[in-house]
Amino acid sequence: MLVRVRRGLVRAGIAAIALAMITLAVTPMSASAQTPPDGGHLGQQWTAKHDGPAQYPGRYPGEVHIDFDVPITMSDGTVLKGNVYRPVDANGNPVTTPLPTIVNLTPYTKFASWLADVALSVPWLSDAMLDLVNRVDLTGTPLGSVTDLTRVLSGGAARTFGVDRRLIQQGYTQVVVDTRGTGYSQGSWQFFQQRETQDTVEVIDWASKQPWSDGNIGMNGISYSGINQYMVAAQNPPALKAIFPVEGSTDKIDDVAAPGGGLGLFAPVYILGVDALQFLGDPAAMLMGHLDLKWLVDRVTSPVEFLDYMLMALVPDVNLLPEPLRKALEPGSALREGFSDSHPEDIRVPTFAYGGWQDIFTPSSALSFDSIPLSPTQKKLVMGDTYHANPGSGLGNPGQPPRLDVLQMAWFDKWLKGIDNGIDTYGPVVMKQQGGGWVTKSDYPLEGQEYQRMYLSPARSGTANSVHDGSLTADVPEGSARLTVSPLQGLTALCSRDAAVESAGALSIIEACAKDERIHELGGLTFTSEPVIEPTTISGPIAVHLNTVHDTTEGYWAVTVNDVAPDGRSTMVASGQLTSSLRAIDESKSTREADGDYTDITYLLTLDARQPVVPGEPTVLDLGVNPTDSVLRPGHRLRVDVYASNFPRGMLLPPLLVESRGAPQHLVLDPNEPSYVNLPLSRAIA
Repeated sequence: MLVRVRRGLVRAGIAAIALAMITLAVTPMSASAQTPPDGGHLGQQWTAKHDGPAQYPGRYPGEVHIDFDVPITMSDGTVLKGNVYRPVDANGNPVTTPLPTIVNLTPYTKFASWLADVALSVPWLSDAMLDLVNRVDLTGTPLGSVTDLTRVLSGGAARTFGVDRRLIQQGYTQVVVDTRGTGYSQGSWQFFQQRETQDTVEVIDWASKQPWSDGNIGMNGISYSGINQYMVAAQNPPALKAIFPVEGSTDKIDDVAAPGGGLGLFAPVYILGVDALQFLGDPAAMLMGHLDLKWLVDRVTSPVEFLDYMLMALVPDVNLLPEPLRKALEPGSALREGFSDSHPEDIRVPTFAYGGWQDIFTPSSALSFDSIPLSPTQKKLVMGDTYHANPGSGLGNPGQPPRLDVLQMAWFDKWLKGIDNGIDTYGPVVMKQQGGGWVTKSDYPLEGQEYQRMYLSPARSGTANSVHDGSLTADVPEGSARLTVSPLQGLTALCSRDAAVESAGALSIIEACAKDERIHELGGLTFTSEPVIEPTTISGPIAVHLNTVHDTTEGYWAVTVNDVAPDGRSTMVASGQLTSSLRAIDESKSTREADGDYTDITYLLTLDARQPVVPGEPTVLDLGVNPTDSVLRPGHRLRVDVYASNFPRGMLLPPLLVESRGAPQHLVLDPNEPSYVNLPLSRAIA
């Protein structure tokens, strides 16, 4: 009897296994199954589809039809200009079959996109160039960071910036449009304000109704063109079926315009650059005889946009700020609304986002994934360890995610054409861990992390050369100290990863600065832990709590969180900054633990909420630090650096800089009122 029962159980078990295998064979894999970072066999299929035989090959490799400088009239009568790229048949004629359409609105001009397209479309030469760039590897040499920058070409970003002819030849129309007031479009530059978002909605509607479109619209583009994708996706226009933002942002104020109330070098340089580009127009269109007197009048009428606000800020006293600038900075103003929260929680459009841990838009690139209320099959996040200038660097190499252009086509094939290609099972979160390799996860920040305080101690660690070499401990330190650091000392930030970030990666070629903070640390206070024994992951936003004293009514603080290798190399993995008088926190957008410790911090950043500090009196500051996903390997240490300045990453606004007088600042270490960093860790650090 027992033997028969056992045989019956065995048969039942075999049947159950067979049924499970059959079920797996006929049931699509869910995103929670977590494909490997390179996508496995699916990734190979996506690459083969993108690089393989074209649906509309034309008469020669890369042939497409271009309608240059097509006018698109907005509801207020302003005319935007776009280039329309369409596949051609065997005779070189534009395909008449309505096709899914990809829209890209850019301030970098459709002319620049066309130039990039031409450079990538010379038969055989472009592929040979990309292959050569991928083969040249200077890693391990003093020029190793040059490889990180050049491999952006082979990672597919160039085809997501402008035009991807392979995408078009596989059955898509692509439209590249100059945003209002830029390139050859009429009007004045709106810089993310409501009118620009309305323009995007209207361009999508226009494209969906053209005879060459089947009504299904996707959006792509990098940086500015990634930001406006998030903004319009929150409006959920009916024709928009998918977006593919690369290095976009959903909160420009916190990311780059005024993080912690500080002014970085990137924003004013960027504005001047776009202002200069608007006079370029579109030389190709002009040579074709497309002359637009209204465009010329608009440029003469508004020769430089937003430069007036920058000049208004150059006053010696905050009370002297001109009224137009004050109104522009107030909550609810058109400019403030355009730069603040883009409401990713309202997005219902399938979204595939790429960001970089060293990008200027890291905070919202990483954290918006969790805010978008879609299933893991409809939203994806890839985070590389890249700067703003080299998105996708190295992608497509063994063990790394597929190239950006490959992922982009697979995403649009799924959501615009309805092709069941498995891209919905990818990820949903694929990240290059700082200090580790590529990993696939189900969410970000990672589940299972627990926040832990690590206290700043005056006790010498013996591991750093700095203004003060302190320790980082799990227990409240017994010693007390008043440590002084000055903005002048903080000028060592000119040689730092923060400087490389603010330069969009240009300064990353100086590896002694971008990949090692030891020169930077000569101008700051350092606090270093004991070596970790097991791999320890830091995943999510970080908060630093400081007890400070100022000699004037204003100050500025910057912090970095670093991974210190056994050989002493100190690598920054996250940073934050704060203008002391703008320390008021927006509790509705910030998060705390049950014990009250902050985990993610957003500031009010309004003149009404400004609180000048009282000289000589203790002032508690809570600094938000960018999110990260890093792994400390055994033998490595955790370090927190504290500075009184971090230019060019940030600085006090001119009138506040005058108010501070560049005076030294003091960090008070007191066991009764301890200073600490609050970290999301996979395991406790002793």
